[in-house]
Amino acid sequence: MTTFVDRVELHIAAGNGGHGCASVHREKFKPLGGPDGGNGGRGGDVILTVDQSVTTLLEYHHSPHRKATNGQPGAGDHRTGKEGQDLVLPVPDGTVVLDKQGNVLADLVGHGTSYVAAQGGRGGLGNAALASARRKAPGFALLGEPGDFGDIVLELKTVADVALVGYPSAGKSSLISVLSAAKPKIADYPFTTLVPNLGVVTAGSTVYTIADVPGLIPGASQGKGLGLEFLRHVERCSVLVHVLDTATLESERDPISDLDIIEEELKQYGGLDDRPRIVVLNKIDIPDGKDLADMVRPDLEARGYRVFEVSAVARTGLKELSFALAGLVAEARAAKPVEEATRIVIRPKAVDESGFTVQREELEGEPVFRVRGDKPERWVRQTDFNNDEAVGYLADRLNRLGVEDQLMKAGARAGDAVAIGPEDNAVVFDFDPSVMTGAEMLGRRGEDHRFDAPRPAAQRRSDRQAARDEAQQEFDDFEAF
Repeated sequence: MTTFVDRVELHIAAGNGGHGCASVHREKFKPLGGPDGGNGGRGGDVILTVDQSVTTLLEYHHSPHRKATNGQPGAGDHRTGKEGQDLVLPVPDGTVVLDKQGNVLADLVGHGTSYVAAQGGRGGLGNAALASARRKAPGFALLGEPGDFGDIVLELKTVADVALVGYPSAGKSSLISVLSAAKPKIADYPFTTLVPNLGVVTAGSTVYTIADVPGLIPGASQGKGLGLEFLRHVERCSVLVHVLDTATLESERDPISDLDIIEEELKQYGGLDDRPRIVVLNKIDIPDGKDLADMVRPDLEARGYRVFEVSAVARTGLKELSFALAGLVAEARAAKPVEEATRIVIRPKAVDESGFTVQREELEGEPVFRVRGDKPERWVRQTDFNNDEAVGYLADRLNRLGVEDQLMKAGARAGDAVAIGPEDNAVVFDFDPSVMTGAEMLGRRGEDHRFDAPRPAAQRRSDRQAARDEAQQEFDDFEAF
């Protein structure tokens, strides 16, 4: 049964915003006391937060679908809907958040670090908030916005100061068990270690963490064995320790060739050339192991490596090794630049920025003018198209933003189709630049006289469909004849 997972695909959805309420205050002797519809509540966010008590992504492997709660709709008497509750997902220290294409969205390191993976939708305004001197009693309210949703990938990269790398059964797990209080599984067969193990080592005044990475074999950087899955756990380590087996039973292996193969795999993986290396010749408690260590040590030192001969079983050479690692870790920490507090920079948009674009396209031989922008698309999502007054309010907002002027500059004529939003989810309407705006055009509550006018583009589409139906009928009659 799987107990450690370091990569998962998570399907997340933030909460939708609650709808605004269209209500009129009523009490005895005051049948029309004015609009009193409250606003809808905000939808909950999906937030990833680093929690030191979490060490694996196993929980999300079993339950990959996560959704925050929706905001509640507003109510009469100026009652605002309840906000949706944020969904906080605890993740291990060192979790990297990526999108489906592999782009890094966030790198979560340090307890309490958080990232809003999906933002909840805004609540819609009630008719009380939409009232103005020109529109005293709106008969509509704005809809709540849908929350963000999508798929993200979580990858865990172990945060440790020292990484032990080497062939399977080289003695890495035994070494970490005697250097620290970690209790990994130890056995005399390859790939005993299937998950990274972490231990804390104290050497003098220096305290550092050490990671036992599962064994690497030739081709690990291309996915062979377990290397590709766990090489990412080496990325954050400041020091690499090559644990070489001096008492291997395989005749074709020796410490020098093992070192060359592991170094080649680290080179192929990339990004580790600047990490200091230490070589540990393990299992010198065996006579043949001690003899082989004495033979290869001059060659390793000639290459510039610091070499330590140790025995995890006999616990010899461990003190010198732990203090040497502590010195390298201290140097790496001293060389790391001091992290300054993040400065909050506010960059307001220019006052004259329209915030939208108009692009001419062709669809079935007819021009279509597509409007893209945060404001127009958000306003469309908040509009109840079953209410003519709400649609008229949308038209007023778009005209005040300057959409009509830009459409005319782009060559739009009366009756041309105008689409607001992306291709797969756009709202299409007919362009009518002669329409006047303002509350003086409104009739009864929930109505707008501007929508009584004929729609030329809709009529043309209806005529084309009728012509196609007639041609199809003639073809069917000919086939029947």
